[in-house]
Amino acid sequence: MDLFDSVQNTQNLPLAERLRPELIEDYVGQKHLIGKGKPIRIMIEKNDISSMILWGPPGTGKTTLALLISHLVSLDFRQLSAVSSGVKDVRAVLDEALKNMKYSGKKTILFIDEIHRFNKAQQDSLLHSVEKGSIILIGATTENPSFEVISPLLSRSRVYVLEELSKIDLLQMIENALTKDELLSKMTIEIPDKNFLIKLSGGDGRRLLNGLELAVKLTNPTGGKVILTNEILKETYQTNYVKYDKNAEEHYNVISAFIKSMRGSDPDAALYWMAKMLKGGEDPKFICRRMVIFASEDVGNADTNALTMAVNCFNSINVIGMPEGRIIMGQAAVYLASAPKSNASYRAIEKAFEDVDSNPDTMVPLHLRNAPTKLMKELNYGKDYNYAHSFENHFIDDQYLPDEIKNKIYYRPGKLGNEKEIKERLESLWKDSKHKNYDKNPDGKTK
Repeated sequence: MDLFDSVQNTQNLPLAERLRPELIEDYVGQKHLIGKGKPIRIMIEKNDISSMILWGPPGTGKTTLALLISHLVSLDFRQLSAVSSGVKDVRAVLDEALKNMKYSGKKTILFIDEIHRFNKAQQDSLLHSVEKGSIILIGATTENPSFEVISPLLSRSRVYVLEELSKIDLLQMIENALTKDELLSKMTIEIPDKNFLIKLSGGDGRRLLNGLELAVKLTNPTGGKVILTNEILKETYQTNYVKYDKNAEEHYNVISAFIKSMRGSDPDAALYWMAKMLKGGEDPKFICRRMVIFASEDVGNADTNALTMAVNCFNSINVIGMPEGRIIMGQAAVYLASAPKSNASYRAIEKAFEDVDSNPDTMVPLHLRNAPTKLMKELNYGKDYNYAHSFENHFIDDQYLPDEIKNKIYYRPGKLGNEKEIKERLESLWKDSKHKNYDKNPDGKTK
């Protein structure tokens, strides 16, 4: 039996678990939160913890901080994972917390990891207990709480942002692993290039420690030493590599493939890349947000139902959650991929922004100005304005842009789907003005 086989069960925990600190001084990073005089440290020292949301990238110490708080304050502590817990699990903890509050006057800290994975109903179930004070909620999330946590919970919690670990922080974690861990400290371990190890970890403290431990396990000692060369480290992290890492390059590659597949009207490819993201642990809401943007940017007015479909899909995920939500997401992706395409609205708003930047001092034409006072009317504000509804087809050929760009055309509808009708209508209405010879007028200037 080697050293790793002979240890007790508590020592068989992953390195990242074994190194979780029990003292504030041993916590690595986030000095803006737990340094002397900083907010979370003050709460701990006063034994007066408020509900909070810890927001930060993976491996920055959110779970470790929650466990440290629970260790240092005299409150009951319960932990749930939003990935594997449902409303029933939450209700059991809340009922227990209420009894503790009633019979002992003691509050319970409820830590929920990945709280952004809870749907609206699950988050709603927490509200009453947080409001009444029987539980103190600590939620951890890698996603922006403004989008992922319901506003009533946000208003009852403080949001603390955890920063990415610095190189100094990560070097300290390596030093702690080699000198303080009950297993690794008994071995002679050399890491010639610690910077390479840090690079492979991607700044994720948990990935750093677990990768380090795996490298030690897979390396045969040489002369009584375990030497972790760059080749060994690289091989180890390749072994530990997930083909879809939602926080690394592959994340951007796969979401790019998903968007381009829908843009290319290939529903089969779109479904494949969506399935790959969901299987890899991607947040469904991130994918849904991208579909909402796509519906407007790439489908636009060629199919006006596309945006409705995408928004309904996003809202449904809040209500339904996963795994059933994949069915709704699949339907939305297929619809968007199969829909007629137009980026005319997207190009139009981009051109309008360019002109606003180029012509910051344009004035509203007098006939379009508001005239609520006598003086403004005397200055001809609103004079000669034509009320469109008073004319045939509810239209009058008038000037609505500033004088400097009065003939500019931004929106050029295409010839597919609904935009074909929009194009014909605009050409019919503006036949004697700026939309005359519409397709032959790329610069927006009347011929």
